[in-house]
Amino acid sequence: MTEQTSLIQYPCDFPIKIMGKAQPGFTQAMLVIVKTHAPDFNETTLEARASKNGAYLSLTCTIRAQSRTQLDSLYQSLHDHPMVSMLL
Repeated sequence: MTEQTSLIQYPCDFPIKIMGKAQPGFTQAMLVIVKTHAPDFNETTLEARASKNGAYLSLTCTIRAQSRTQLDSLYQSLHDHPMVSMLL
């Protein structure tokens, strides 16, 4: 599917949920990746939630997506990081 036939109209606000084990440096490592692909991401809008037993952490970053290529690159970088367990 090309950007011309995408169901998403760019630019748009796009939430990305990143989940991983709660460990030192997780949030900062994810912010570095997100800001590499979306330099205008406002870190103060980051939403963090711990799992019921505190073993996992879920981060929601809502970026201003400019293109499908940008989103694909961001998801790939996050997916490739060893601290990431799941992406939505």
